[in-house]
Amino acid sequence: MKKIKRVLEILKCNLWSLVGFELLFKLLSLIIFTPLFFNLFDFIMKITNYKYLTIENIGSFFLNPTTIVMLLILILLMMLYTMFDITTIITILDMSYQNKKVRITDAVKFSLHKCLNIFHLKNISLAFLVLFLIPFLHIGVSSSFITTIKVPEFISDFIIKSKTLFPLIFLLVIFLTRLLLRWLYALHYFVLENLSFKEARRKSILLSKKNHLKDFLTLTLLQLVVAIIYIIFIIVGILIIIYLNSVLGNILLKSISTTLIWFFIALSFVIMTSLATPISYACISVLYYFHKLKKSEEIKPIVLNKSKDNKVINKSLRKFVTVLSVVVIILGTIFTYGIYKGKYNLNIEYARTLEVTAHRGSSIKYPENTFASFIGAKEEGADWIELDVQETKDGKIIVIHDTNLKRTTGLNKNTWEVTYDEIADLDAGSFLNEKFKDEHIPLFIDVVKWAKDNHIKLNVELKPTGHEDDFEKKVIDIINEQKFTDDCVITSQVYSVLENVKKYDAQIETVYVMSFAYGDIVSLEYADHFSIEATSVTSSLVEKVHKEGKQLYAWTVNTEENIKKMIDLKVDNIITDNIILAKDTIYVSKTSNVINEYIKLVESLF
Repeated sequence: MKKIKRVLEILKCNLWSLVGFELLFKLLSLIIFTPLFFNLFDFIMKITNYKYLTIENIGSFFLNPTTIVMLLILILLMMLYTMFDITTIITILDMSYQNKKVRITDAVKFSLHKCLNIFHLKNISLAFLVLFLIPFLHIGVSSSFITTIKVPEFISDFIIKSKTLFPLIFLLVIFLTRLLLRWLYALHYFVLENLSFKEARRKSILLSKKNHLKDFLTLTLLQLVVAIIYIIFIIVGILIIIYLNSVLGNILLKSISTTLIWFFIALSFVIMTSLATPISYACISVLYYFHKLKKSEEIKPIVLNKSKDNKVINKSLRKFVTVLSVVVIILGTIFTYGIYKGKYNLNIEYARTLEVTAHRGSSIKYPENTFASFIGAKEEGADWIELDVQETKDGKIIVIHDTNLKRTTGLNKNTWEVTYDEIADLDAGSFLNEKFKDEHIPLFIDVVKWAKDNHIKLNVELKPTGHEDDFEKKVIDIINEQKFTDDCVITSQVYSVLENVKKYDAQIETVYVMSFAYGDIVSLEYADHFSIEATSVTSSLVEKVHKEGKQLYAWTVNTEENIKKMIDLKVDNIITDNIILAKDTIYVSKTSNVINEYIKLVESLF
C-alpha cells in the first residue's frame, strides 16, 4: 500500500500537466494521426494496385517488395509516435519524483529530443517492446495509439477448444509476460539515463531480478484499485440523480441536476481515460526508483530547459474551458428537459430489420449440419440457417463443413473420395452426444425441401475442394428446381465461386464470406452482399456497404457484448451459435431507454 500511496503522490504533483498532455495527445490521435496512419496504409495499397484486402489476397500484398519497404517506414513512424507519448509521461513523472513542477511544453521538448535516439540501429529492438509486447499483454501500459490486438471470436473459440493450441498459447503468454517484466524498466533507463536500448534491457533485468512476481502483483493491484474507484464514482453519480429526481418536484430543476451529474460523470471518464497510461507508468516509476534505492544504485535526475511562463495563454485556456463547460451544461439541460417533457424518444429503432442466422443450425445443442440442428434452429426462432455443402465422388451435394469426415463421423476419408451411398448411414451425431447417434449427413436437396415446407431461409456456403464437376451448377439447379431462389443466398470464401454462380444464373443472390476485409470491397461485382468476421466490421464499412444498397452479415457472434456491438453498428444479419441470446439481445435493444436502463441498474444493486 505504501507503493500505491507513493504513486498517488507522484501523480498529484503534476496532475494537470499529465491530464493536459494526454488529452492533447488523444485529441491529436483522433483528428490527425490515426487518420494519417490509415491514409498512409491506403496509399501503400494504391501504389501496389490493391483496391481491397481479403484473406485471399492479403498474403501476396504483404509479400510485395514495395509493401514491405513502405510498411517498415510506417512501423517506424508508429514507433516514433508511440515513444513520444511514453517518453513525455516518464519525463513528467520523473520531475514529479523530484517534487518539481513541469510545463507540458518543456516536457515535450525534452521528449522530442530523446525520441530521436530510436533511429540508431542499436535501438531497433525497441520496436518489439513498444509496438508488440506492451500492447499484446495489455498490463495497462499501452499508449493511446497502440492498443490491444483483438483476436477474432472464431479463432479464440478454436484455440480454447484445441487440446494442443491452448496450452501452447498459454505458455507463450507466460513467456511474454516474464519477458515484459524483465524489460519493465528498460524504457526508464533509455529515457532518463540516455542508455542504448540494449544496455537499458541489461540494466532492467538486473534491477528486476527476483522481483517479477511482486512487480506484477503491484501493477495488477493498482489497476484494480483505479477501476474500483471509477466504478464508485459512476454509481455515486447515478444515485445522486435518483435521489434528486425523487426529491425535486420541478422539472426544470430535475433537468439541471441531472445534467450536472452527467457532466460530472463524463468529466470523470475523460480524466480517468487520460490518466490510464500515466497511472501505470507512475507505478512502474515508483518501482524503478524503489529498486534502485534498495540496490544503492544512483538515481540520475533529469534537467529540463524551462521556457518562459506564458500567463496570457494559460488565462485564455482557462476561459475557453470555462465557457465550453457552461455551454455543454446549458445544452445538456435543454436536452434533458425535453426528455422529461416527452419531446425526445431514446428508444432505439432501426430502419433495417436485423435478422439472426443459425450457424450450421443450432450447433450448440445439436450436431452441426444435421436435421436435428436445423429443426432446433427453427424452434429457437432463427430467421435463417447457415449450412455448408460439398460434392461427393458420385456428384451428390451433401451438407457438411469439414472436407474430412473424421471429426463428425469417425471416418478418416475426404468428401471427394466417397460416394453418398458409402456415407449415408454414418453416425453424424455421436461426436456431440450419444443421444444423436441416429443423425446422418443430409443431402442438400432434402434440406431445401424441408426449409421450403417450414418457411425458413437458407444461407448456403459452397466449399470447393478442387475435385468437383460443375459444383456451382449442381447447387443452383437444385435451388431452381425447388423454386427456392427467393429464400436463399449462395455464399463462399472463394470469390471465383461467386463469379461462376453469377455467370450461370445472375438472379441468384451471392454473399462473399470474408474473415478479413479492408478497402473498397464494394467494387467486387459478383458479390451482392458481404459476410464478414465480426472483428473486421466497422461503422465506416457498414455505411459503405449500405450506400451501395448491399447488406452486411457478421459472423460468428456468440457473446452478448459482441451482439450489442453489431446492433450498434447496424449490420443486417448476425450469424451465431447462440440463437436465443441473439434474439433476446436484439429485442431488449429495441425496447430499452438509455437513462432508465442506467437508473434501473443502480436500483437493482441496492
